Amino acid sequence: MPIAARSDLRTLVESSLTLIEAHQHPSGAYPASPDYPVYRYSWLRDGAFIADAMSRAGRADSADSFLRWCATVIDARAGGIADLVARAERGEDIGADEMLPTRYTLDGADGDEPWWNFQLDGYGTWLWMLVEHAARHGRPLAAYRPAVTATVDYLIAFGDRPCYDWWEEHAEHRHVATLGAVLAGLRAVVPARDEHGEPLLAAARAAAAAARVSEFEALVAAEGTADGHLTKWLGGTAVDGSLLACLTPFDVVDPGSTVAERTYEEVRDQLLRGGVYRYLGDTFYGGGEWLILTAWLGWHEARTGRTEAARQRLEWIAAQATPEGHLPEQVSSHTQRPEHIAEWTERWGPVATPLLWSHAMFVTLAVEVGL
Repeated sequence: MPIAARSDLRTLVESSLTLIEAHQHPSGAYPASPDYPVYRYSWLRDGAFIADAMSRAGRADSADSFLRWCATVIDARAGGIADLVARAERGEDIGADEMLPTRYTLDGADGDEPWWNFQLDGYGTWLWMLVEHAARHGRPLAAYRPAVTATVDYLIAFGDRPCYDWWEEHAEHRHVATLGAVLAGLRAVVPARDEHGEPLLAAARAAAAAARVSEFEALVAAEGTADGHLTKWLGGTAVDGSLLACLTPFDVVDPGSTVAERTYEEVRDQLLRGGVYRYLGDTFYGGGEWLILTAWLGWHEARTGRTEAARQRLEWIAAQATPEGHLPEQVSSHTQRPEHIAEWTERWGPVATPLLWSHAMFVTLAVEVGL
C-alpha cells in the first residue's frame, strides 16, 4: 500500500475515534447516528461493537462508560426480567411486545415510538463485549454482577425464541446470527471471574447457562446449516452478511473449520460487490452495500491470513467517506432494487450518515490489519 494511502487511512481512523467520542452521550450511550431521526437511540448490539472498537483502539474509558450504561439499563429492569422469567417457567404465553426493547433513549428509557423491538442479539453481545474488554484492559467486573445475572436469566429463558434479526425483519424465524450472539455472551460469562477471583455467576446459574449453550450449539449444528455452510435462519438455505459474526469474533464454529470456510465463501461470492450486501433481495434504500459488513468480511479475512483482501476492504470503506470524513450506513452504487431508494428517502431522509457503527467497524478492521 502506498505511504500516502496508509497515512490517509490512519487519519480516518483517528477522526473516527474522535467522532465516536464526540457523540457519546454523558450517560455512556452511543447514538446509532446523531443526524438520522430514528437512529437517535442506543442499540445494545450496535453500541457493544462500537465500544469493542474503542476498547481495541485503546479508548478504554469510552468503552467503560458504555458498559456502565448497559448495566444501568438492565438493573433498572431487573424486576421486569424476573417476572418474565417466572412467567415463562410457569408455561405462560408471553407476547413479543412484552419482551425487552432492542433500543433505548440515550438516558436509558424505553422509547415511545413504535419499533421492531423484540431482538435478542444485543443482550448476548453486551455480555460478550463486557468480558472481552475486562480481559483486555484488566477492568473489574464485580459491580456488573446483578446486570449480568439478569441478562443471563433472560437469555436462558428466551434465547432460542423467534425474534427480529439484526436488520429488524423476519420475526417469525430463529436467526443463526442471533443465536451466535446469545452463544457468545453465555460462553463468555460462564467461566468469567471478577477482580476478587469469584465466579461472575453463581454455580447453579452457571450450570444452567452452560446447559443452554450446549443446546444452542446443537440447534445451530442440526438446523442452522445447509450445503455445508451456516444459514440465515434455522431450517433455511440462504446466507446473510450477519453470519460473518458467527465466524469472527463469536466463534460459533471454528474459524478454520470447513463450515466456516464455506460460510465465508458463500457470503463473499453471493453478497460482495465492491462492499457487502445484507442479503440477496434486500430493498432497504434499494439494498446497497453495507460498510459494517464489508469491514466484517475483512476482519475475518485478516484473522484467517488473507491480509491483502482485508486491506482491500479497508480501502474500499475509506473511499466511501464524505468530504467531512463521515461514513454512511450503506452506499447505493450497486443497489439491488434501486426503485426502492425513493420510498425510504421520503420516509426517513437520506441514508444515515455518519453511522457510528460504520466508523467503529472501520477502526476494528484497521486495528486487525495492524494499520
